[in-house]
Amino acid sequence: MGLFKKKGVIQSYDKENKKPVIKASICNGEQVAGFKDIHTGKIEEVMLIKKQADLDAFKKMYGIDGEIEKEY
Repeated sequence: MGLFKKKGVIQSYDKENKKPVIKASICNGEQVAGFKDIHTGKIEEVMLIKKQADLDAFKKMYGIDGEIEKEY
């Protein structure tokens, strides 16, 4: 029925110090979306990406347009 639908709340991240990345494993192909600190190189993992819909949800959640860089 759609009476109690979740509203799409856009979350924020520190755009000056962090950039969105996808950390991909060479061995098993597992992908995790998150944010990389441009000063320290540390990656904060946010969510597991199993299919394209998960990546689209991540982009929508944080208001990200365009491609996200992959790191291996």
